Amino acid sequence: MDELVERTFGDLTVRIDRPTCIGNEGCISLAPGVFRLDEDGICAFVEPGAGAPRETLLDACRICPVGALSVVDEKGRTIVP
Repeated sequence: MDELVERTFGDLTVRIDRPTCIGNEGCISLAPGVFRLDEDGICAFVEPGAGAPRETLLDACRICPVGALSVVDEKGRTIVP
């Protein structure tokens, strides 16, 4: 699997930096329709993803203790971290 994976949710692009992820599961507890742990215990996107409300998605990315999740808007501006 790629080291950096991303998916677009509306006007936001969420990126998972897989080598940085420690499998904390905070993102999953907040947005289980978006995130899951894969067979390696690393954050991955749910297939097909149900999504989450915008603020929930942002909170799920902000909660990552190691910054493995980032979010950019449609203009490429970083929102999280």
